[in-house]
Amino acid sequence: MARNEEKSMSSLNRWVAQKRDLERANNLGKSTYVGGALPPSATFGPYAAKKRPKIASEVATVRECEHWRSELIRGVAQKIKEIQNAALGEHRIRDLNDEINKDLREKGYWEDQIKNLGGPDYKAQAKVDTEVYGAELASHTGYKYFGAAKDLPGVRELFEATVVPEAPRKTRKQLFKNIQPDYYGWRDEEDGMLLLAEQEAEHEAVLKEVARWKAEVASRPAKRAKTAADEEKAKT
Repeated sequence: MARNEEKSMSSLNRWVAQKRDLERANNLGKSTYVGGALPPSATFGPYAAKKRPKIASEVATVRECEHWRSELIRGVAQKIKEIQNAALGEHRIRDLNDEINKDLREKGYWEDQIKNLGGPDYKAQAKVDTEVYGAELASHTGYKYFGAAKDLPGVRELFEATVVPEAPRKTRKQLFKNIQPDYYGWRDEEDGMLLLAEQEAEHEAVLKEVARWKAEVASRPAKRAKTAADEEKAKT
């Protein structure tokens, strides 16, 4: 059953590829894509024949900036996926990591230009995610390591040696600087609610003690009578 499904998918893929090639031939030189499956890097549309500008500030429309930013994001996602494979070899992993950092820097330039042109502020909306955006060393500000690059010789040792600096200890003077008299209870008598609660608790304690004392006094004659009866019984 699975074999039949694979055959059907293969046939579908061939049909889609043929349709794409036919439309590409029919629309050669045109700037508008009329349908069908797009290749991985779009060769149709208003920016089909354009190469991504090297300087983002030269682009004057938010729409075009969004287009080049999306293209960079797709490329970075593909490279991050590829760099997870540790079997690529040290040189390829280092090259991929450098390319990802370069693309991320360029993406930041396009986001700045989008903001300058009145578009959304993507940097303010971005979430800091180590798994997606890589790990950064304190000594290499701005340069991040992704996937298998974090386990390269010399890099892992740097991450293991990175020690989070401890917060500076406060002096005794700094500790006592913001302490108010309330900390010692010196202003408790100025708190009306606290005084009222203390009075209620004191009144309840007095009533409880008085009730205990009355019960004790009431039980004294009975104890005396019982003691006298026990003495007479002992004499006889």
